[in-house]
Amino acid sequence: MPKAIALFDFDGTLTTKDSLGDFILFAFGKPKTVIGGILLSPTLAGYALGLMDNSKAKQQVLKYFFNGISVEKMQELGDSYAKERLPKILRPAGLEKLKWHQQQGHQIVIVSASTEYWLKPWTTSMGVDLLATQLEVKDNKLTGCYLGENCHGEEKVNRIQAAYDLAQYDEVYAYGD
Repeated sequence: MPKAIALFDFDGTLTTKDSLGDFILFAFGKPKTVIGGILLSPTLAGYALGLMDNSKAKQQVLKYFFNGISVEKMQELGDSYAKERLPKILRPAGLEKLKWHQQQGHQIVIVSASTEYWLKPWTTSMGVDLLATQLEVKDNKLTGCYLGENCHGEEKVNRIQAAYDLAQYDEVYAYGD
């Protein structure tokens, strides 16, 4: 049997919306999310206008919302989000394709700029691998900073190449938006 691997982007490919914003709304509620959006509006506008790159803008959002949160609390929020909210934003066609690869016995990897905290519970329940953005922890609390690089753009390629020898596969599938 040929050996195959299927690589899936997450946000926009398997979901109908960006999970970072959706997770923030889920975790912090509408008032704090709106206030954060207002305070972060210069950053968000800079990103929207192409004046600030994705990783820098996202870093500021992560610091605002996640700095000082305990790892335990973030894991609880991620577990709850993965069970209660994430299934509601999954794209049926994307999920169907993922399940098709599972039925074929292919190795499946989700490669995402979103963080492991809200994706890992879901990927574990689905029985698929995950390469995602990791967050720095100091004294059992998140700093809001990246641990390493944001798993976005070229960094996705770097992570895939570091984790998997694609030459060992007969077939490589890749899905993205």
